[in-house]
Amino acid sequence: MEHADLLKKVRKIEIKSRGLTNQVFAGQYHSAFKGKGMTFSEVREYQYGDDVRSIDWNVTARLNHPYVKIHEEERELTVMLLIDVSGSGDYGTKSQLKRDLITEVSAVLSFSAIENNDKIGVILFSDQVEKFIPPQKGRKHILRIIRELLEFKPRHTGTDISDSLRYLTNVIKKRCTAFVISDFRDTGYARSLQIANNKHDVVALHVYDRREQELPKVGLIRIRNRETGGERWVDTGLKRVREDYHLKWSSHLDMMQEIFRKAGVDSVDLQTGADYVQPLIKLFKRRGQ
Repeated sequence: MEHADLLKKVRKIEIKSRGLTNQVFAGQYHSAFKGKGMTFSEVREYQYGDDVRSIDWNVTARLNHPYVKIHEEERELTVMLLIDVSGSGDYGTKSQLKRDLITEVSAVLSFSAIENNDKIGVILFSDQVEKFIPPQKGRKHILRIIRELLEFKPRHTGTDISDSLRYLTNVIKKRCTAFVISDFRDTGYARSLQIANNKHDVVALHVYDRREQELPKVGLIRIRNRETGGERWVDTGLKRVREDYHLKWSSHLDMMQEIFRKAGVDSVDLQTGADYVQPLIKLFKRRGQ
């Protein structure tokens, strides 16, 4: 990409993202993630209605009377974006690739973070961690992230979500809010997701294209797996072929949702070529309740 074209594209994404952050997400982001970073402040006597999980058992035993911990919200949160840069991101059938949608959503979340004085960091991953951008604040830092997303060329095409989650838990010691932005075309990451969510506050943003749900009836077509490079011919004129394709999508979706549920991870589905603002607002509102 030419330097002038890159700057133009970065600027375009910045204008759109800042507009959404200031007008649409004002207050939503903060209410969704406030209280997730809490610091211990003091103790007071237990009162009827207090959450028993907040009881300080050491103080209670010492004073022979129940006391609860009082926490206060940390002024600053760390937000991490775990961004899938595998080969399947180059797929898209309705004016937008999955990679383009991931870039836009990442920019919106980044600007939302710095508007709330939070640090933002990035882990780009395929079937290995491709790049780590340590958490920082400021517009200059955000523009660097957007430039990386537009220009970055991954060395590998596969997907290993577990590896990226292990990297997160190893490199970020303080509790953070971590958005995993991926099509989740992977298996075997359930345990890693659970471990990561025990230490951090993990949110899953599932990006997909409508043609991954169902095949159009257009006769014989060639399908290529962008992660493995494998190709095969499929006759979309056959009803059973289309039904089998949709069934595989439904199974993938069910498995993914079950993994999120068991790990206690909030999630949202974002479709290429469709509005992602309302789904994100619904996610933020759900978390802020």
